[in-house]
Amino acid sequence: MAMAPSSSLFTYSFKEGMCSPETKTSNKNLICNYANLTRKKLGCSGTIYLRHPRFFHSENSPKVEHRERESNRNGILCRALKTKNPPSFTVGKTFQLDDIIEAQQFDRDILNAIFEVARDMEKIEKNSSGSQILKGYLMATLFYEPSTRTRLSFESAMKRLGGEVLTTENAREFSSAAKGETLEDTVRTVEGYSDIIVMRHFECGAAKRAAATAGIPIINAGDGPGQHPTQALLDVYTIEREIGKLDGIKVGLVGDLANGRTVRSLAYLLAKYKDVKIYFVSPDVVKMKDDIKDYLTSMGVEWEESADLMDVANKCDVVYQTRIQRERFGERTDLYEEARGKYIVDSRVLEVMPKHAVVMHPLPRLDEITVDVDADPRAAYFRQAKNGLYIRMALLKLLLLGW
Repeated sequence: MAMAPSSSLFTYSFKEGMCSPETKTSNKNLICNYANLTRKKLGCSGTIYLRHPRFFHSENSPKVEHRERESNRNGILCRALKTKNPPSFTVGKTFQLDDIIEAQQFDRDILNAIFEVARDMEKIEKNSSGSQILKGYLMATLFYEPSTRTRLSFESAMKRLGGEVLTTENAREFSSAAKGETLEDTVRTVEGYSDIIVMRHFECGAAKRAAATAGIPIINAGDGPGQHPTQALLDVYTIEREIGKLDGIKVGLVGDLANGRTVRSLAYLLAKYKDVKIYFVSPDVVKMKDDIKDYLTSMGVEWEESADLMDVANKCDVVYQTRIQRERFGERTDLYEEARGKYIVDSRVLEVMPKHAVVMHPLPRLDEITVDVDADPRAAYFRQAKNGLYIRMALLKLLLLGW
């Protein structure tokens, strides 16, 4: 029987003045589910995500050694460590991740490096001759839920880098899933036709199941009310470009926070930065779930719930609005109507926002941002959508070719 593939997360912790390593291992069926490895549980001051081989550990897997030399500085005894094959962002090196499944996979170093590649992709996109670096590669898009921006931006990203696309726009209805085929069987089949799969699914955790099955990279393009990691990446990239920093910012997350996979993933990424404060503004029926609040608390991130959008908008660098998702309410249309229209970004909100602040939205919008806001330079949501192209170009390049 084949061994279960595994991945490693290397962590440092300070205990009684001694800097020491700890190693945790997780089965790939639970790949990237690192929310339990928090400062609260392990007492860690930081984490470094090392590459997880897709199948088995080998001689090239990350290894850690103690150096015998120790130093005592400022009364704190630290043991020097060296790593074999540490994470490398050198051109030509393999990307640290095999799949993009959830936001917890990323640390600040990887985020910064991805953003550098995204800036290079922006230059390629603006060059009319484009690029052929992914010529000969095929990307399959398996979308079991509707999408405009995510699917088209991934397909555009692939084509702008010289690759080709196989697409299923409504796999839930127009694929063998309608005949009862399992997700695992679909993934095993489609990986035989392509080099990378971008998948959106209506079930939380579906992307992890696909990654545990596939031998090629899987990108989670949204799994029900779970996560949307590539949206979070482009959101953080947009905040950095618009505000000029990520440390020390205040972000207001507004709207459907219970069902919104975008705000969940964004909260995970914002926790990577220093002195961030997050405000949750939502109707009672769609408040942010406790798992995110607990995670932020464990990471030392300050958060606050508020019912006053005007007050929050006055304090924030970013007002991140989301729509109330009718499709998540099922037959409880009464709860949907109760939540809809309670918090709207309009000209009155703009009046109290700081001049440097921005309004963001993952789109599509309904009536939660009025159309007149579009003309204000602080309306960043269409620039945000365009940034998704550059981030997704970067991810395709990194997963298929490396740094």
